[in-house]
Formats: sequence, structure tokens, C-alpha cells
Amino acid sequence: MDIKNYIEFLSHNKTERECVEYAERELRNHGFKLRSEIVNWEYGTKVYYKNKEKNIAAFIVGKHYDEYGLNLLGAHIDSPRLDVKTQPLYEDSGIGFFDLQYYGGIKKYQWTARPLAIHGVVCKTDGTKIPVKLGDTGSGYTFCITDLLPHLDRQMGERKASETIEGEKLDLLLGTIKIDDKEEKDPVKKNILKLLKDEYLIEEDDFISAELEVVPAGEASFVGLDKSMVGGYGQDDRVCAWTSLMALIDVADSGITPERTCGCVLVDKEEVGSICATGSESRWLEDVIYNVSQSVDHNDLATILSNTNMLSSDVSAAYDPLYPDVANKEQSSKLGGGFMLSKYNGGRGKSGGADANPEFIAAVRKTMNDSNVKYQFDTMGKVDVGGGGTIASIVCRLNLNVLDAGVPVLNMHSPMEITHVEDIKSTYEGYKAFLMSDINVFKVEY
Repeated sequence: MDIKNYIEFLSHNKTERECVEYAERELRNHGFKLRSEIVNWEYGTKVYYKNKEKNIAAFIVGKHYDEYGLNLLGAHIDSPRLDVKTQPLYEDSGIGFFDLQYYGGIKKYQWTARPLAIHGVVCKTDGTKIPVKLGDTGSGYTFCITDLLPHLDRQMGERKASETIEGEKLDLLLGTIKIDDKEEKDPVKKNILKLLKDEYLIEEDDFISAELEVVPAGEASFVGLDKSMVGGYGQDDRVCAWTSLMALIDVADSGITPERTCGCVLVDKEEVGSICATGSESRWLEDVIYNVSQSVDHNDLATILSNTNMLSSDVSAAYDPLYPDVANKEQSSKLGGGFMLSKYNGGRGKSGGADANPEFIAAVRKTMNDSNVKYQFDTMGKVDVGGGGTIASIVCRLNLNVLDAGVPVLNMHSPMEITHVEDIKSTYEGYKAFLMSDINVFKVEY
């Protein structure tokens, strides 16, 4: 596993669709086939499924599928960002703007006065899909959200940090040049529309059926004089998505058929509650597992699900010595401490979270110990300070054994998240060991 490949992935895949396209290319390059292309199933078959261009799941059929469940890695590929509204373009005082809505939990002030780009897709009524990537590396231009100068922000400075920038003021600066038409009421807006039509064949009405995401412009990079860290947008949760995908691909390339069928599932909408048909609340994962089970002549879905093990591949907040008041140092994961395992999450009183069974945790610990994987345990935040959730609390409704496991992160949910190179490597090794394991702590039969 090469960290430079991870940085390249992070730099150029900033939306769910881009991540799915990347994953599909990598899977096909390593012998995986789309479900519709598989005729004969056998042990070692490598298959993948896609859902609405924003989910992808890949599996390697193991030796004992009919006796056991699966070993799964589940990560999300959406990240906090700003979304372009459906009727976004307007002009005010000779300046053209896009009206935006923030997606997920952000500190709004972190998104002003910094280079931004637009990634996404526009779907036209004739069925055409137009991929969009504007203002990012190599384009020669970028976008920005304005902020107020310190000389005039006394009133703003008296507000709470969460109220410093209002959501309605998060509008994207697009341009100022006017079209050559003195009769035009909104000449800047008209010129922007002309540029979009000339370059991308996009009309104003097409924004209604577009999915455009405003994300930080620029590339990820090593951080620090010693290059011990990685900095970039979207590491929550693409660092775990990438390591999960690479672990599965390396298992496939090893030539060793795993004991249990193993897989990697990448989902959408985690940052807004795992809703919609592409979030983990959807029945898609259950349907995919059922399809795999039918294909290898074992149709008892309840037995398979109940005996399935899953690592919810997600990040947690690394201990930050500059902000010691919000976390217990002894309970928190540390940068450079290795693969992060978390028994439970949620808010105050474990509310809204998942809580793994100790038998399963013990089996995962043994797997990591046997494989010489460096790991640590994590509890995010002090008891009454806050907390967070993952897809673990959703997928455990299928009666899976689930444990949160991933990479510690500094600056989480910011445009510039920080991870440690050694933690990324340890997480990859941990995921690979888990996929090849034969954990069977609760043998359930129906």
C-alpha cells in the first residue's frame, strides 16, 4: 500500500459519484465483475454491485459461505460540504452568485475566504449526463465565499462562533463580467449562463436536475517537516473507504480464497443521518447480501445476516493537546497510535450510537494480535461534551456483529482534515486481517 496513491485518490475524488467511479475502475482492474456479468459462481468469485451511482459493494466468495455469514467492511463516501440549490443563480450589485445549502455538520466560518471548487453532475431532460468539475487544480481559476473585513465586523465578532456566519450568507462568488446588452436586467447572470452553455451545454433550468457540490479546491498533501501526516478534504470517511477497498483488492490479489465470504460496502448520506435510497437506512445492502446468498445456493438470509461480522469503517476524533478540555486523554485515540477500535459511540449517555458485544471485540482483538497489527481503543469526547454516530447503529438492525474501526482524525469536518501515515497503514493492515479471519462468536441458526 502506497500512501502517495491515497493522496492522489483524495485529491481527485471529492464527491460520492467520483469515489464510486474510482472504486469501480480499481475493482475491474483487479478482476472483479459486475453482478450481471457473472454466469457461474464458485469459491473465489469476485463480484461487485452498484446502486444509483453513489453506492458500490464488492465481494469475494469464501469457502464456507453456507456455514457462516460474511466479513464486511462498511464505509461512507459522503463528506460535509456545500450543495448548490436547485434555482441557484442570481445577481446582486453587479456580482453573480450561486445560492448554497450546507450539507452535514460544518463550522460555517471555515468555508469563507478560501479557494473552492464545484464538482458534480447535471442531468438534462434528454437523458444526457454532464460531469462537472470547475475551479479545481489545473483549471486556472477558483471560487470563493466572501467574508467581512475585521475593521467592520465588531458586531459579528460579538456573536457565538456557530453564529458568526449565517447559512444564508454562504453563497458562492461566480463572476462580475456583464454581457454586452444594455437592455438586460441581470447582465452578469446572463454572461455566466452564456459561459455555462458555451462550455457545458448547461441551461438555467438544468440546475433543477443537477447534483453540484462545492468542495475545497486544491490537492491533498503530506503534512509536517517529517511528512508523517496527510492533510486534505474528505478524510472523514474516505480514508477508511480507500483502505477498506485496498484491503479487499489485496485479498483478491493474494490468490488465497478466504474462509468466509468477505466484502467492502461504500455508502452515501452518513453525514445527514444515512437517509435516502443510497444511505445505509436503505434496504440495498440487505438485498445485495441476499443476492449473493442465492447465487451460492444458500437462501436463509436470516442465518447469514445473524452470523455476519462487520467493521464499521469510520474515523474518530484524535486527541488534540491544544483542546484538552473536551476529551479524556486516556480514553482517546492518538495520532500515530495505530488502527482505532471503538466499542461504542453516540451522544450523552450513549444516545443514538452503537455498542459492540464484548465477545466480538475479543475476537477482533485476537485477530489483530495474531496479525501483529498495531491498534488502540477510542472513546470520543468527555461524557457530557458531545459525541457522534456512524453507520454501525443502522446496520446492526440487521442483527450483524458490528464494531467501529478506523483512523483517528484531527480537524474533523473541516476543509483540511489531518491523519497520520502510520495510522492509515495500520488500518489497512487491520482491515485486511479482518477480511481473512474466521471469527464466529455467535453461531446462530434458524
